[in-house]
Amino acid sequence: MIGYIESVINGILMGSIYGLTAVGLTLIFGVMKVVNFAHGSILMVGMFAAYWFITLTGVNPYLALVVVVPLLYFFGYYMQKIVIKPIFEAEKHVREPITVIIVTTGIWYVLDNLALLVFGAEFRVAQTSVTGKMVEVAEMYFPLAKIIGTGITLLLGVYLYWFLKHSRMGKAVRATSLDREAATLMGIKQSRIYNIVFGMGCACCGVAACVLVPFYYVYPTVGVPFDIKAFVIVVLGGLGSIPGAILGGVIIGIIETVGAQFMAATWTEMLIYAFFLVVLFVKPSGLFGLRQDY
Repeated sequence: MIGYIESVINGILMGSIYGLTAVGLTLIFGVMKVVNFAHGSILMVGMFAAYWFITLTGVNPYLALVVVVPLLYFFGYYMQKIVIKPIFEAEKHVREPITVIIVTTGIWYVLDNLALLVFGAEFRVAQTSVTGKMVEVAEMYFPLAKIIGTGITLLLGVYLYWFLKHSRMGKAVRATSLDREAATLMGIKQSRIYNIVFGMGCACCGVAACVLVPFYYVYPTVGVPFDIKAFVIVVLGGLGSIPGAILGGVIIGIIETVGAQFMAATWTEMLIYAFFLVVLFVKPSGLFGLRQDY
């Protein structure tokens, strides 16, 4: 019984980090109504930035947040402004520009192959002050890095909730998400909001990167498995819902760890997608999603 409880708690810890990787993706979709296929590659960029910062300076791994998060915010801000904005302007009468998917897929391949060219294919592990450390609670053991990561996830979720609900910029973001034309008529500059939101989505990847580096391998295609899980989590939790993304990640994490007690890893993946399909069949908008009629 202790083993099962330990598996569930470890699933919650890892699942919250999965949710953290999906928060940026759901934020971008909730406002811009487009899917960023380069999301995993941006996470990879953040992990390499965190890895090299920690390795070269030897500082506490979570101090890398001070460098990596602003770096990825501006990376996303200018990627939206320079690469994606012209597509929105060319397809301004289309609610969900399909061309953006093609462009972000191209960015995905460019970033992954550029990282492969520069850093090589080897796997790297950052040796930090929390790497390999465990916390014992009632004869159960939990990785310290994942506990800290769960705490950071909750803090980020609370901050984003406050930002979107109470700050002036957050209200402008919500207004743009609800009705682009009405928001523009009220004096909200749509392109600026998109730049900021895309930057925030990438900054969330920076937070996830700094949380993952102390216990996860860093390599050029590290973003691919997280990218796939992020898409499942975002749809499962409800497109555009931040609490839904975190809850969806926790559910996926529990299925992974508890399922591994009874079956092989490949069957566990099948169980995740089976649960995903059942939820979509029962509630197509996701757990926290609202039905929208376009």
